[in-house]
Amino acid sequence: MHTFPQNFLWGGAMAANQVEGAWREGDKGLSTSDVQPHGIFGERVARQPGDFNIKDIAIDFYHRYPEDIRLFAEMGFTVLRISIAWTRIFPQGDEEQPCEAGLAFYDRLFDEMAKYNIAPMVTLSHYEMPYGLVSNYGGWGNRQTIVFFERYARTVFERYRHKVKYWLTFNEINMSLHAPFTGVGLPENSSRQAIYQAIHHQLVASARAVKACHQIVPEGKIGNMLLGGLLYPLTCRPEDMLEALQKNREWLFFGDVQARGAYPPYMARFFKQQGIEIAISEQDNIDLREPVDFISFSYYMSGCATADKTAALARGNVLDMVPNPHLPASEWGWQIDPQGLRLLLNMLADRYQKPLFIVENGLGARDKAEADGAINDDYRIAYLNDHLVQVREAIKDGVEVWGYTSWGPIDLVSASKAEFSKRYGFIYVDRDDQGNGTLARRPKKSFWWYREVIKTQGASLSQR
Repeated sequence: MHTFPQNFLWGGAMAANQVEGAWREGDKGLSTSDVQPHGIFGERVARQPGDFNIKDIAIDFYHRYPEDIRLFAEMGFTVLRISIAWTRIFPQGDEEQPCEAGLAFYDRLFDEMAKYNIAPMVTLSHYEMPYGLVSNYGGWGNRQTIVFFERYARTVFERYRHKVKYWLTFNEINMSLHAPFTGVGLPENSSRQAIYQAIHHQLVASARAVKACHQIVPEGKIGNMLLGGLLYPLTCRPEDMLEALQKNREWLFFGDVQARGAYPPYMARFFKQQGIEIAISEQDNIDLREPVDFISFSYYMSGCATADKTAALARGNVLDMVPNPHLPASEWGWQIDPQGLRLLLNMLADRYQKPLFIVENGLGARDKAEADGAINDDYRIAYLNDHLVQVREAIKDGVEVWGYTSWGPIDLVSASKAEFSKRYGFIYVDRDDQGNGTLARRPKKSFWWYREVIKTQGASLSQR
């Protein structure tokens, strides 16, 4: 078999705060992303009149979405993963009634996608939440935020139940361990006790959203979304094997709760050793027993783990990992490991016995235009080709994979540092890190390559 299943979903993925812009239009409220002008690893900055945040306009998808959807359709997309900006629906987060202007915008967006038979996959919370819930309630550290999130989730399920079949709760939910303000609205120097309590509230909210989706959108499917932080043991020493097991459990824990409906036994020892005591009510335990329908995840790179505390770490995506001496790296230091994706797909399939969906995978790079304006991003084509070949191999292994959405089908503002110079898209957007540019769109070489991959159901991929 050299092709993917006929019902395999092909597309791209992006987030509201990285593409929409229009940060105060349509009665939108202030989000946590709006006070992070330098990305999730930058400091929080209070907004002032006339200040600059490149995400305020981003790529102006809010106004230009018809053009972008048309280009996605030209590539042959059958699915597009987007996120709803919570602050467009409940600007402060705690309102009793939603904002009609925000709801109407996503109606228009979904209607435009429907013209081209592109199925929406909607993330409810993607690296942002209403800043009002942080400043007035303490973010996810406050149990009341569960109630606010469930209200938001039920509102959009009811509104779009006939337009959206595929839903995700929280983007890369495990990243809260590494960027707590972005993930759970807590200060970066928060204690592990505080972070895990906030994570617990988020897990309960996720499960309540799953239950609500099953009630309101009975034909729908709702999944979780993990940052696939696959770690190999640096050596075959038993100490490194055990360290890799424990480090992988740090992120698999989230999937274990969301897919199995309860805390895994190994967390009891971890919490005891760390002096963490999570306040869990009996109702929480009942709420958690609503597992997701499928597992979705991002995969960009793998890394290593070792018991040697002197080993140097390198940051990739959101995680700090020990570099693998056998792998090359991108110019941002993210190690490139296509076979790791096949391994991860098999591992998740064995662990959860649920369908899988790859909802982020891509290569960030500095694209350079030729004299004629062409952008020959062969490095991106090679990266995506090699990863998709491994997805095909995993399907041959018997893994049920529903689809693939590359990260950033159009250039967007990067999450980590809020920059344009790190580009992912098949479509070039004329804007730089200082906000200069016309915002004009034009296809890169990878645009035509991905179109052929989709048209041939993967038969055009090169086995290199």
